[in-house]
Amino acid sequence: MTALPGETPGTVGTDTPQDTVSPPEAGAEGPEHAEAPDAPDASDAPDPSDAPDAPDASEGGESSGTAADAEDDDASGDAEAEAGADAAPAEAAPAAELSEAQAELAAQRELRERIEKRKAEKTGPIAAGTGLSGTAAELLAAVRAVESGEKAGTAFFDRPAEAPAARRPAPAAAQPPRTSAPDAVRTARTVTPEALDAVRAVLTEGGAPEALARAAVGALGEQAAELLRTDPWRLLALPGVRPEQADGFARALLGAGCGPDDGRRTAALVGWVLERAALQGHTALDADVVRTALAERAVGDPDAAVRDAVEEGVALVFQEGDEPSADDAGAADGETDEAGDAGDADVVREPVQVLLGLDRYALAEESLADGLARLVNACEKAADWAEAAASAPSPSAAELIRTTAAAGLVAHSGGEAARAEPAALITAARGLGLRALGATHSEDGRRRLAAATGDPDTAVTLSGLLSGAQGPGRDEDGALALDLLVVLDAPQLDVEGAAVLVEALADGARLVLSGDPGVLGSAGAGRVFADVLASHACPQVVSRTPDPGPIGELVSGIGIGELNQVDAPGKEVVIVPVRDAGEAVHRTVQLVADSVPRAFSIPSGETQVITVGHGGAAGTRALNEALKQRLNPGPGRFGGFDPGDRVVHVPAPGRAVPGVVLSADAEGLRLDCGGVPVVVPQERVESSVRHGWALSAHQAAGMRWPAAVVVLPGDAAQGLSRPWVYTAFGRGERHLSVVHGVDQALPRAVAQVPAQERTTRLRPLLEALPTPDAAS
Repeated sequence: MTALPGETPGTVGTDTPQDTVSPPEAGAEGPEHAEAPDAPDASDAPDPSDAPDAPDASEGGESSGTAADAEDDDASGDAEAEAGADAAPAEAAPAAELSEAQAELAAQRELRERIEKRKAEKTGPIAAGTGLSGTAAELLAAVRAVESGEKAGTAFFDRPAEAPAARRPAPAAAQPPRTSAPDAVRTARTVTPEALDAVRAVLTEGGAPEALARAAVGALGEQAAELLRTDPWRLLALPGVRPEQADGFARALLGAGCGPDDGRRTAALVGWVLERAALQGHTALDADVVRTALAERAVGDPDAAVRDAVEEGVALVFQEGDEPSADDAGAADGETDEAGDAGDADVVREPVQVLLGLDRYALAEESLADGLARLVNACEKAADWAEAAASAPSPSAAELIRTTAAAGLVAHSGGEAARAEPAALITAARGLGLRALGATHSEDGRRRLAAATGDPDTAVTLSGLLSGAQGPGRDEDGALALDLLVVLDAPQLDVEGAAVLVEALADGARLVLSGDPGVLGSAGAGRVFADVLASHACPQVVSRTPDPGPIGELVSGIGIGELNQVDAPGKEVVIVPVRDAGEAVHRTVQLVADSVPRAFSIPSGETQVITVGHGGAAGTRALNEALKQRLNPGPGRFGGFDPGDRVVHVPAPGRAVPGVVLSADAEGLRLDCGGVPVVVPQERVESSVRHGWALSAHQAAGMRWPAAVVVLPGDAAQGLSRPWVYTAFGRGERHLSVVHGVDQALPRAVAQVPAQERTTRLRPLLEALPTPDAAS
């Protein structure tokens, strides 16, 4: 086994229980065409993976990739992302007490309406493709027919007017002015008892759990019962439902007459595959991947199924790569030019790739690309920043200040220590009289940024800024009243959130995207920061400030694929070898409760446990149960929680907010989330609150603690990657303990398993946009 830096075996106890890793549960994926759908667990916000049909991830955005996690991921993986992104809340919150999640989702709904109107006003289709032939040409022709009005475009996943519809007609009026997020919040749909009773009756008849009734009405509207009866595969639009379960439901309602090539089934499957891909980070999928996924689901003619889905408006089709020109086409047909020479056969062109995607992500990417181009082209150079750059605390900070003075969009990359450079930029800009602000992914990041600038008014959370709960508010045009916005933790931006943010910035404002490219990406669809960097659409500043200390040296090496040995004289890095998952849990509890507090005077409440997945014998669930028994035992009288319990609240997909339970009353569970009081309604506690002594790496991204304990049980080996290790190992400020049971899988993952690729369209969209010379 390769020992990590600072290994001090035997410093944390000698007990070695012999518990073994739990085997995967039989039938975790559900019996083919038989099992009825389980009720979803809405707190499990999924994590990106690399295949559209991978097991669901859960609870705030993490997928271990291990067999032991399969038992926990079936019915819960999609729930929070689906419920938060597509369905209106089941019950309306009081208008005066809008939650962060409601405000953020309302802002996204407002954006979608606006970009849908823009799209409807365009005279041409999204994708060009006159040079295509065969299946690709048929796909493009189908979507053009829908968009031109020649054929009906009835969307399979249509939604009622009050939900964020996918394809609404735009009014003839001009584009409306920007409005603030609170003004955009609509009254949530009230679920009537009659609608619920009708849906329960249909679900019962089809053998599905009645617990799905509220989700069905939320997703499909008051007519959900009728829609499910006539088209049972609409059940796939609900969180956590899998095709096998929808097939069983359909057979129970329709009888033996329904088959695998039923048009209702194939259309639903295309939408389901694309939704699954979005949960794994993709904003689009290669058409061949979609066809392969359909074939694996017993669809006899995947080509026809894809064409029909495009024609029905379930998916949009795009092409990436070079189109053959008219001259190329003529040469291919044997035509010659005036000199009698055929076309240049040696010309190498990028092959055309046909992509399928859901319109919500396509429109968000187009809106984001347009918005970033607007910021790049509308900003004027500032000549009075030279003195501020000269007085910057470091050369990298000075470079960032000078670059921002000359550009409307800047990408800044660096590690934890490099966060001082955006802080210096914000301070310099405010010293020049500009309205400058920094936005972070988490409340912990906001506090660290405020400490770096020395002014609490300079830092907000991104969710607080978009909801209007934090920050300067909106100007008379509805845009954020800012001249400069610096977004830290930029890799955590998903495409929809980024589109909302950029849309809210006024012309002439400056935007700096700052983050560490080595960390895990966003829990939502897209890879905004990576695409901006790869497109070279704006100036880029790479920090030359290294992270200090043994932990910083270790993490920096991991970032370039090397698991180096570093000197840790103060036991800043400690390795705890374990033989099995039971021993891993025992050692973890011992570290948090005894060893770290005794050796470093760090209380247990300031030590964070991070592990690969939620399921398994040493996942977050097992670790949280063991840590609660040791640190805060109790009966769990508040829905499984007691005062003093550490928890993580998931108010919206991809957002994990650590907190501590204070109490509970008729209004709900009362939490203290980093000094911010939060009340979680009773009906949301089970689905959005989990114990939080142990988190996944995705949940921990954007936050740091005085000490971190990273748990790597043997069954976690296949879930490891360089970004995962980089993210997890970098969460500790003063101390890092690694409970190590994966042997050579750890150095192998660091050296050989890079970030999983995501299929997106933002990079080519940015590369195609005109930018000024300063951005080249």
